[in-house]
Amino acid sequence: MKAVDRSYKNNKDYYIIFAIILLVYLLSINTDAQQFAQHDLINIPEGFFFFTFGADILAVICWFLIVFFRKVGIILFPVMVLIHFGLHNYFLSTYLYSDITALFLYIGLGLLAVVPRWSGLK
Repeated sequence: MKAVDRSYKNNKDYYIIFAIILLVYLLSINTDAQQFAQHDLINIPEGFFFFTFGADILAVICWFLIVFFRKVGIILFPVMVLIHFGLHNYFLSTYLYSDITALFLYIGLGLLAVVPRWSGLK
């Protein structure tokens, strides 16, 4: 079995694309932190933050799995982003464009980087 090259030199596009996707997703995490800081003023239920921060943490863990060439991260990252989007839509009736942008980048650029490397992922 041939070893898969995971060096930055040969996979610059892979790492750069997923760094961009994480930066966009950090906007969603920032929104959650801002809402948590003002939850008394805008009357958000306390339990909401456990769910959203949990989805945020799981999405970031999936991102790390993607960077370390794991297939489970490729599959679960968009699921976690959709769960995060659904939580905001259900509890607060807010439409997070940062989640939608992260999904578009993931589908448009992320899968472009993943598909040629799929056989090398664990």
